[in-house]
Amino acid sequence: MKVNGKNESIECTIKNCTFHDQKENYCTLDRIKVGTHEANPTQKECTDCESFVNKAQ
Repeated sequence: MKVNGKNESIECTIKNCTFHDQKENYCTLDRIKVGTHEANPTQKECTDCESFVNKAQ
């Protein structure tokens, strides 16, 4: 659910992402896509937020 532009269902601490709220640790997207860079992920470190866009780009 979005409140003041932030999605309180998606917490995020990646401040250099375009979609980070900047005031609080939430995402501003309605939904995100989570993927992996591993053939057989077994730990959370194997997962990625595929919605991430670097603010610097």
